[in-house]
Amino acid sequence: MLPFYFLTILLNAITGYILAFRGEETRDGGGFSLSFNNEVFRLALGAASIFTGLLKILSPIRADGNLLIIGDIVPALANLAGGLILVFEYYRNRTTVQSEAAEKIGRIVEKNRKLAGFVSIAAAVLHFIFSPVLFL
Repeated sequence: MLPFYFLTILLNAITGYILAFRGEETRDGGGFSLSFNNEVFRLALGAASIFTGLLKILSPIRADGNLLIIGDIVPALANLAGGLILVFEYYRNRTTVQSEAAEKIGRIVEKNRKLAGFVSIAAAVLHFIFSPVLFL
């Protein structure tokens, strides 16, 4: 499906840029605005990335006969990872409840945030350039 192909590339590129080059500091502008520092925009972007990643994993590609193969696995996983990080950061900025599990996840996210961003950008670029490759 061509719209999901371009949506995957676009969401991976934007999410990767935010994770790799933008800090965690967000501002609540009192609503939704198209700013990379707006936490509501980041939440919407994260939810859209998760949704697109799930649809890409669940949409099979027919290859040579009746064999069903999971297509677009790398960009789909990059979408899921980037989206989950953005949604978790929104949760962590909004919650007042302290949780040991959330602290552990928070340390993992902080440690691997830039790496996930660069992987998302690479997945977007490679998926755009090499669209017919089976697992990319």
